[in-house]
Formats: sequence, structure tokens, C-alpha cells
Amino acid sequence: MLKYCTKRFLQSLVTLFIVVTVVFVLMRFMPIEGFLGPRYDKMDPGQRDAILKAMGLLDPIHIQLKNFYIQLLHGDLGESIIYRPHVPIVEILGPKIPYSLFLGWASMTLSLFFGLSLGVFMARFKSGFLDKLGTVYIVIINAVPSAVYYLFLQLYGKNLLKLPMLFDADRPISWILPIISMALGGIAGNAMWMRRYMVDELNKDYIRLARAKGMRKSAVMFKHVMRNAIIPMVQGIPASILLVMVGSLYIESLYSIPGMGGLLIQAIQRQDTPLVQALVLIFSAFSIFGLFVGDLLMAMLDPRIKLGSKEGSR
Repeated sequence: MLKYCTKRFLQSLVTLFIVVTVVFVLMRFMPIEGFLGPRYDKMDPGQRDAILKAMGLLDPIHIQLKNFYIQLLHGDLGESIIYRPHVPIVEILGPKIPYSLFLGWASMTLSLFFGLSLGVFMARFKSGFLDKLGTVYIVIINAVPSAVYYLFLQLYGKNLLKLPMLFDADRPISWILPIISMALGGIAGNAMWMRRYMVDELNKDYIRLARAKGMRKSAVMFKHVMRNAIIPMVQGIPASILLVMVGSLYIESLYSIPGMGGLLIQAIQRQDTPLVQALVLIFSAFSIFGLFVGDLLMAMLDPRIKLGSKEGSR
């Protein structure tokens, strides 16, 4: 198991290195206005070259990349050039990361709990009222653009439920609508796949054998069907993490949440290249970490995965 974990961890590091390197190189091909900000039009070519040289942007790309990784290993993500000029990015992100992490993990927990529960009941009462109701919910969430039901929830949550329309860190009640908004898509996805995996298990021979032996339907559902159906759902954890992060880009702006998602949009709009680069690095790290956790959970839950000579081959 240790050898398997080590191999997956090293693969994750290599993937993160490739992603960060590609983003770094692409950012260096952007116009230099993104590194000089509003000062660009007020400078003559000599001043621009002097500033770019001081920032190391006139060095060959491999030298810039080497310097970037050296700074990164020391915990230095650079400085903002437009959003908050000359302020270290670490100081900018420090107060914002807790908001994104809390809202993201809260919504993911909500989507896993309610999504898996809904999927189980839809499979348990297949073709019944609950199954049809859940299907309608899944179809609506997948068919309607997310921005539409985000706005719908925000407006009607304010009017009907008397909940705050905007986020306020000092009022926990204002966290409800953003968390629910971020969880809606995950609930639909988890419910859909959990139902499908359970229905697939119900049609297998070992389930028919268990029923023929007189095992109660509830025991078959929870001891065999649900237990085996939950294993492939583990692979959905990385997707849930990605969904939370993608959703937060819009939701944090919609509810005025001072998190990383809204910050990324502002950084892109203002062309603050170092800040965009740092945020992409953090989002990529979370995504790859999610894939790593998914692999480990699959290995622990599924005895069919071999951790021996083939190192976790499936």
C-alpha cells in the first residue's frame, strides 16, 4: 500500500509540475501590458525595458522558469502588480483562502450527503414517485444554465425565505444561499450516478442469488448493492472538487464573497498576471490532490485493485 501511495503521489507531483509549467509559459507569451498595468502608456521604451529587466522578464524562458520554481519552493508566489501593487500575493490570498475552503467543503459535503441519499432512494423505489421526482430535479439542473438557477435561488431566497442576498462573514445565516447554490449541481450529479450504479448492481447474478436464498430486500440493498455501488462513486470526488471550484468563480462574485474565486475573476479582468498565475497554481493543486485522494480511496475500498506487482493496475 505504501508503494502504491508513493507512486500515485509522485505521479501527482509530475502532473502538477506540467500544468504549472504550461501555465507559466503561456502567461509569458501574453502582451507585456499585463506585467506593467496602467503604467504602460505612461512609459517610454527605455523605462519599460528597465522595469521588465528588474522583474526578470527579459531573461530566457528557462531561466525565468527556474527562478519561479526557486521562489515557489521558498513559499514566494510573487507580488501583485495591479490588484494591490507591490503587495506579496501570499498576503492577499491569506484572508481569502479560508472563505473559499469553508464554502467549498461545506457545499461538497452537502452535495455528497444529499446526492448519494437521493440516488439510493431513487434506486430503492425505482419507477416510483420519488424516482420520478428525483429525475425531474436532475433533468432541470442539467438542462437549465447554472447562472439562471443561481439567480433564481438568490432572488427567491431573499424574498420567500428572508435570507440575506449578499454574503456577510459576521452573519452565518448569509452563508446558506451560497452553500446551497454551490451544492445543487453536485447533488444532481451524485444522485444520477448513484442511482445508475445501484440499478446496474441490482441486475447482476449475485443479487438474484441473494434474493433466491431469501435475503430481505433491505439487506440486499444496503449490504450488497449500496456497498458495491459506492466504490465507483469515489471516483466522483475529484469531479466534485472541480465542480466546487468552477462554481465558486461565479458564485463568489454573485454573493460578494471575499474568496479566491471572485479574486481570480478580478485578477483576469485587471490583467494582474502574477496573481492569475498564483491562483491557477492553487486551483490546479486542489484538482490534482482530489485525483490523488480518489485513487487512494478506490484502492482502499475495492479489493479487486491489486497493489502488488502491477502497482494498482485496474
